[in-house]
Amino acid sequence: MRKRLIAALAALSTTASFVVTAVAATVITAAPAQALENGLARTPPMGFNNWNTTHCRAEFNEKMVMDMADIFVSRGLKDVGYQYVNIDDCWAKTQRNAQGNLEPDPVRFPRGIKFVADYVHSKGLKFGIYTSAGTKTCNTAGFPGGLNNEQRDANLFASWGVDYLKYDNCNNQGVDAKQRYTKMRDALAATGRPIVYSICEWGQNKPWEWAQNVGNLWRTTGDINDTYSKMVDIFKRNLPLAQYAKPGAWNDPDMLEVGNGGMTPTEYRSHFSLWAIMAAPLLIGSDLRKVSQENFTTLLNKDVIDVDQDRLGIQGKQISLSGNNYVISKPLSNGDYAVALFNNNSSTQTISTTASAIGIGQSSAYNLKDLWSKSTRTTTGAISASVPAHGTVMYRVSKGVRTPPAAGTHQVSDLSWDTASNGWGPVEKDRSNGERPAGDGKTLTINGTTYTKGLGVHAASEVSVYLGRACSAFSASVGIDDEVAGSNGTVVFQVFADGTKIADSGTMTGAMAAKQLSGSLANAEQLRLVVTNGGDTINYDHADWANPTITCG
Repeated sequence: MRKRLIAALAALSTTASFVVTAVAATVITAAPAQALENGLARTPPMGFNNWNTTHCRAEFNEKMVMDMADIFVSRGLKDVGYQYVNIDDCWAKTQRNAQGNLEPDPVRFPRGIKFVADYVHSKGLKFGIYTSAGTKTCNTAGFPGGLNNEQRDANLFASWGVDYLKYDNCNNQGVDAKQRYTKMRDALAATGRPIVYSICEWGQNKPWEWAQNVGNLWRTTGDINDTYSKMVDIFKRNLPLAQYAKPGAWNDPDMLEVGNGGMTPTEYRSHFSLWAIMAAPLLIGSDLRKVSQENFTTLLNKDVIDVDQDRLGIQGKQISLSGNNYVISKPLSNGDYAVALFNNNSSTQTISTTASAIGIGQSSAYNLKDLWSKSTRTTTGAISASVPAHGTVMYRVSKGVRTPPAAGTHQVSDLSWDTASNGWGPVEKDRSNGERPAGDGKTLTINGTTYTKGLGVHAASEVSVYLGRACSAFSASVGIDDEVAGSNGTVVFQVFADGTKIADSGTMTGAMAAKQLSGSLANAEQLRLVVTNGGDTINYDHADWANPTITCG
């Protein structure tokens, strides 16, 4: 198989020579794992498939497919890794032509499939197609399938420039699944074109036990739909199969529903997080012309995508399950670990684990990055979060060493922080909080007095700094920034040394002058600077920690 594939790849046209070289090199150097040796899908495929949003309706047509390719480029999907623009069932006529070949529906695809594939390729993307390992595809209209036409269809797909084949399981005439899918594998290899091979066998014959050297990915379940309950059911079925996934061979829990409207944004973030930590293919199943900005932001989360696309290629494993709360851990190629805390309950839950439990190994400290809120903190081992109903908190965990501040007096804005959370926008260093992107604030100003150093925050906020029992005192001037007019804004500033409150401003409004806060940090491991909303809303709660200093040594 390996020698035949390399020879076939060498015959590709010069326009694809760079692909040939890369693929052939991968095949030659790949470890002798049980995976289809075509050098493809070394990370889970990412892209689009129309089925979940169109099924066989009329809006599935040439224009839609080309629009998706355009949006991949214009909205940044290509930049974060989405690559395949795939079409599903109903693209063909219901009968083969006189030569026995499949033909595209002239209404849906008036300029043919090769025209669309060429357009997709012109955008620097890849094109995928669908058929079934039976006499007909799954739609009741009866489109012809590939059974006993494997080489004919594979040759046709290759001539059109197809890069990905989804091969379904309908009308299979009872022919053994291994036989049907292996025959198409060999037909694709014989074309000499690198084509990712997706086995859509629905998990009926436990393909995870035999398909590693047949396909690049295999469906582990029946079809998904746009409901939270179905998404969770499929997640539960796919999660225990981690041992079978590896580079070039992936468990496939079906396509994404993000943006189709049947789940909440929180549930869609869980859907995306769970698929990513399970190293699942990320194939968008929504019409990107209609997806809300919030759900589009979910699809573009590069930190979560990086977990899915990690080149180590290990599917995350369940570490614990208690009261419908899941902890799932996935090792990453640089030594980090990803951990997902999934709350499959109808109320907020606190979900906890430890660095030891997720398997990262011993360290004096660990860095945690929340891949959705983007906040960071350090821990000596505890990993915990308050997770909303049907929500998922996802961390990237790395080993770190915490060192206390050196002897002397330090501005808190000049130090590294353990945590920094904020009601609006990021915590700003030496600027007020402008609510949106970093750096959009102004000079810190409280009741007409300006300050060059400090923190601009927005309630509710917390900043923590590791002290390591090396510091003795804290001081700061605090108040609501003048960018909030008049008496708007109501906040309370609080200072904690570990769990002990050492200073409290009481309720402050925008009409008040700065207050001086100070307290002892003797023997404290951590300083925490907290701003609450003063008991009302967080409107206008732009709060300044002016000249917050610690004395150490």
